[in-house]
Amino acid sequence: MKTDHIFYRIFKELPQTFFELWGESPELVNDYRFDSVELKQTAFRIDGVFLPENLENPIYFTEVQFQKDPKIYLRLFSEIFTYLRDNDPALKWRAMIIFRSRSIEPTVRQRESVQPLLDSPLVRRIYLNEIEVNETTPLGVQIIQLVVATKKQLLQRVTRLIAQVKQQFADEPYRLQLLNLLEVIVLAKLPQMSRQELETMFGVEDLRNTRFAQELIEEAEQQAKLKIVSRLLSKGLSVEEIAEVVELDVEQIQEILNNLN
Repeated sequence: MKTDHIFYRIFKELPQTFFELWGESPELVNDYRFDSVELKQTAFRIDGVFLPENLENPIYFTEVQFQKDPKIYLRLFSEIFTYLRDNDPALKWRAMIIFRSRSIEPTVRQRESVQPLLDSPLVRRIYLNEIEVNETTPLGVQIIQLVVATKKQLLQRVTRLIAQVKQQFADEPYRLQLLNLLEVIVLAKLPQMSRQELETMFGVEDLRNTRFAQELIEEAEQQAKLKIVSRLLSKGLSVEEIAEVVELDVEQIQEILNNLN
């Protein structure tokens, strides 16, 4: 499960969730944009940065960690200080590290050199399995907690969240965006789930309109074109003749032929 991708997508589409996790007002999101930043002279990029519109406000860095890494803090802080050195040493900053659980955090001995920073108000450590959620928990936080939910918890909570999203958001593009996000998490956690089960969970019409469903449709159409082109090719038709039959450009037919090889 590609947790980094899912988390950064949540922060991109529901950026207020980051500030809710921090314990700040979600309205702070109006003063920030979620982005990645490049570290000059190192060819590295830091993903998951909330950049303030007003530089009097702090920059927020975020790191998602689901595997043991004794050097996670050293790497994160070295990246932060490199960014400050390359831009403006006077910039205010904050950092949030999101762990799957406390058990994968570096040991006391491994984090001894950075413990003063960890104990400061500049840094917030989040352990997902310790977050308690209920119906009043902010939507984004509930969605994030799904990443560490058990299968039973996942199915129960997703079903409730789908109903909440459909009831709460009348704006169709935004509603579908949230449903698609839930669908991505479900498929990442339960890749064996059938389309029939997804339709039952999300509703047929909503599922058809999600990005994943559109990708499936496009894939099916592509497979159908491959079969038709292959059949016409076996009958001796030229690329130009095939293009005329299936009403595609010659370049598109050539691309399909390349996929056949």
